[in-house]
Amino acid sequence: MQVAPSAYWRHAARVSNPDLCCRRAKRDAELVTVIKQVWTVNFRVYGARKVWRELGRQGHQVACCTVERLMAKHGMQGVRRGKVVRTTVPDEKALCPLDLVKRQFHADRPNRLWVADFTYVSTWQGWVYVAFVIDVFACRIVGWRMSSSMTSDFVLDALEQAIYARKSGDNEELVHHSDRGSQYLSIRYTDRLTEAGIKASVGTTGDSYDNALAETINGLYKTEMIHHRGPWKTKAAVEMATLEWVAWFKNQRLLSSIGYIPPAEAEMNYYRQKQSEVLENEAL
Repeated sequence: MQVAPSAYWRHAARVSNPDLCCRRAKRDAELVTVIKQVWTVNFRVYGARKVWRELGRQGHQVACCTVERLMAKHGMQGVRRGKVVRTTVPDEKALCPLDLVKRQFHADRPNRLWVADFTYVSTWQGWVYVAFVIDVFACRIVGWRMSSSMTSDFVLDALEQAIYARKSGDNEELVHHSDRGSQYLSIRYTDRLTEAGIKASVGTTGDSYDNALAETINGLYKTEMIHHRGPWKTKAAVEMATLEWVAWFKNQRLLSSIGYIPPAEAEMNYYRQKQSEVLENEAL
């Protein structure tokens, strides 16, 4: 491609002296620094739309198309989810609770509905399995555990963490939903739910739609952390990275389903609103 000498020297002058650049170029240079910072802090998993939302939360007024243009120009892109892989093996012979959810994964407050599932991770030391318990209200991960085997122990440990983290006196209204995996139908697991005053619910047809929200969280975990930052040499490395990802997911990750805010912030807003309503009622 031929370039006029005057155009070349004009470009060279702007490179050596940024003050000679046009206003748009100066603005772009400032935005690229901020965009790259947001993208990097969030594990480089955000696409242009979520980066744009986070910039807005930080007070930066910029068009979404501008963020898209600058991210594409500088090679920044978000991760994309792959195919969903089933990990639990349904136990057709085991007795199981009724399906109380009917694929309606909505809750009007925290501690109304939990969903649970686990997924697998390949390391150089062998397979590991990671179980999650999620509060549906704001998609907050309230319990998780990693194990080298698919026994009922590690899913029970994740449940114990959730029960401890969400101590509440209204557990009688809390529903725990899972698929028909044998780990979740074990006597020890169902007995622990009963002991904690939590109602058990199990999907009826045995496909991924019966536990769609938990499958979604598993997919995000695999896409944003496992596939994005792998390969994994040790099981310990997976555990430490999962701990970091869960903290980020709870406190920083923007979720479109709750208005592009983090799960912890969504719950905080709920309790703040309830507190305001109580104070208003007391003032009347």
